[in-house]
Amino acid sequence: MISPPKTGSQTSDCTFKNGWYRRPQPTNPIKKKKKECKKSPYQQLSSGKFCIAKQFKQIVMEALYSLPFFLFEVPNLKLKRPSWLHQPSAMTVFSFVLLSYFLVTGGIIYDVIVEPPSVGSTTDEHGHSRPVAFMPYRVNGQYIMEGLASSFLFTIGGLGFIIMDQTHTPGKPKLNKILLIAMGFIFIVVSFITTWIFMRMKLPGYLQP
Repeated sequence: MISPPKTGSQTSDCTFKNGWYRRPQPTNPIKKKKKECKKSPYQQLSSGKFCIAKQFKQIVMEALYSLPFFLFEVPNLKLKRPSWLHQPSAMTVFSFVLLSYFLVTGGIIYDVIVEPPSVGSTTDEHGHSRPVAFMPYRVNGQYIMEGLASSFLFTIGGLGFIIMDQTHTPGKPKLNKILLIAMGFIFIVVSFITTWIFMRMKLPGYLQP
C-alpha cells in the first residue's frame, strides 16, 4: 500500500496539504489592473446629468467669450521690446526697497497730508525763541527733521541685521566674518540706544515707573 506523501510535500504537478492535492497557482509577473467597480443606475444617471451640465456651461461661456470678436477685429501687431528695458539687478531692487522703507518709516505720508514744519520753536523763561527738533508729548505728531532722523536710525538697524546675515555666505574669510559681525552689532546697538534717547526727549517719562 502506497502511503500518502507527507504534509507539505510537493510533487511535480501538485502539492499535498491537509489531505488534499492542490495544483500550484500560476504566477503572473504582470500586475493585473484593478477592476473598476460597477456603478449603480442612479450613479450613472447623476454622472450623465453632470456631464451634460458641464458641456452646456462650456458652450455658453465660449459663446459669451467669442461675442466681442464678432464685433471687433483683433489687430495683428508685432510689438518689440525696447532695448533699454531689461530685468533690474538684485542690488537695484534692494536699493529701491530700502529707499521706500526709509521714506515710509520717516512719515512721508503724514508730512504730505499735515505739512508740518521742518523744526519747531519754543519760548524759554527769558522770552527768547529757540528751535526744537522733537514735538514733545505727542506720539502721533512729528516735525520733518524728527521723522527723517528716526527713519535713518530704523534703516541703520535694519542694515545691521542684513550685514550680520551676510556672514553666512560660504567661502568668506574668517576675518571678514568677524568684521561684518562687529559692524552689524554696532549698527543695531547704536540704532536701539539712539531711538530710546529720542523717545525720552519726546516723552520725558518714557519707560519709567
